[in-house]
Amino acid sequence: MIKVGLNIGNSKISCAVSEIKNNKKVKLLSYHHISSNLLKKNIITNFENLANDVKTLLLESEKKSQTKINSVNLNIPTVDSVSKYYESEIDNLQSEITELDIKKLINNSEYFNINQDYYQIFNNINGYVLDDNFIYNSPVGNYANKLKILFYKILVPLKYINSYKNSVKKIGISVDSYVPSPLSSSIATLSTDEKHIGSICIDLGHSNTSISIFENNKFIYGDSFLVGSNNITNDIARGVSTTINSAERLKTLYSSLISSPSDEFEIIEIPIISGESGKFNQINKLKINSIVKPRVEETLEMVWQKIKQNGLHKKQIKNVVLTGGGSQLEGMSQYAELIFSSNVRIGYPKDIFISEQNIDNPGYSDALGCSLFNNNEFSDKYIEKQGKKEKKQGSKGFFSWLDQYI
Repeated sequence: MIKVGLNIGNSKISCAVSEIKNNKKVKLLSYHHISSNLLKKNIITNFENLANDVKTLLLESEKKSQTKINSVNLNIPTVDSVSKYYESEIDNLQSEITELDIKKLINNSEYFNINQDYYQIFNNINGYVLDDNFIYNSPVGNYANKLKILFYKILVPLKYINSYKNSVKKIGISVDSYVPSPLSSSIATLSTDEKHIGSICIDLGHSNTSISIFENNKFIYGDSFLVGSNNITNDIARGVSTTINSAERLKTLYSSLISSPSDEFEIIEIPIISGESGKFNQINKLKINSIVKPRVEETLEMVWQKIKQNGLHKKQIKNVVLTGGGSQLEGMSQYAELIFSSNVRIGYPKDIFISEQNIDNPGYSDALGCSLFNNNEFSDKYIEKQGKKEKKQGSKGFFSWLDQYI
C-alpha cells in the first residue's frame, strides 16, 4: 500500500511518499520539500501561488517515487482547535457487559454531534471506567454496577480545513485523511514502548509548536500554538540589530542553551541592519544566548501550561520527545529536562523507514508521519464497526440499525 503525506507549512511545503509493507517496514519512495512563505499564521496569503507550489512539489515527488499521486493525507495545524473530553455512563447494570452496552453508550454520547463551525478531525475512546476502576481495553465480559466511557475529540475550525482542502483540490488531488499535525510528528518519532508507557511529543516548528500526548498506546491529547523557531530568529534580529538572514545564521551556528565561560569572549561579526556593504558590528556569543534562552523557556512553559489546563500534568508522564527544526538548537534537550523534570530526547524519524535518502532530520517528522497515518489505528473497534455500518447503509440504513439498540 502506498500512502502520501503532504504538509503545507509556514516556511516550506513537504511531501513524503511511503510504501507500507506487510512486515510493518516502510519503504520511503521519496521525500521532497520546497521553500514557501505563502502562509502567515496558517492563513493562505496567495491562494493561486500556493496551489502552483503544491503542484510543483507533487510533480517532483511523482518523478522521484515513480508513482502517480491522486490523493494525499493532508497535515492540518491544530492552532485555534478545541480539545474536548466527554463521557457517557450507564448505571444499575444487571448482567454481563456486552457489545450492545458499549454501542448504547456511544449512541447516547456526544460522539455524533456536529458543530457547523468546526471539523471533527479526531474523535475516539480514551478508556472505560467500571465502577471506580479505569481500564484502557474493552470491558466486554466483565460485571459492574456502573459503566462509563471516556471520549476525546479535537475540533478544528472548518475554515482552515476548507482552505487547505481547496489548495489541493484545485490541482485535482483528493484527500484521504486530514491528520492533526501533532499526531503526524509523533507517529514518525515515538516508539511503541514510548506510546505505551506515556510520552509527550513536542514539535518545535518554524511558526507553530505542536504537542501530542500518548498513554497506553492511545493518543489522548493534541494541540498547537503560534510560537516557533522563527520567533527566535526575529528576536535575534531585533536584539542585535541585524538582518533576518544574519539572525537565522546566528541562531543555527552560534546559539546554545547551555552556558559556557568562553561565551563572553567568542566574538562574532554581524552585518548591520541597514544592509550597507562592508559595515559590521561585533557581538559575543553570550549576547545571542541571552536572547535565545528566554524565548525557548517561554515556549516550553506555554507547552506546560497547555498540559496543565487539560489536567494532564496529574498523569506525571516523565518521557518527553522533542522534534521539528527547532529541536536542533544546541543544548535543547538538556534545557527541556530542567523545564519538565523528565527524560528528554531529540526525536528523529524512526528506523522503520527504508530509504536511500538521508532522512535523519527532526524537521522531516511532520510529512513522514503524515504518510504513515492510518485512521483505523486510531479508532476503537466498536466505533470502527459502527462507522463501517454507517458508511455501507447510508443515513437511512444507519438509523434503522440504531433503532435496534435504543
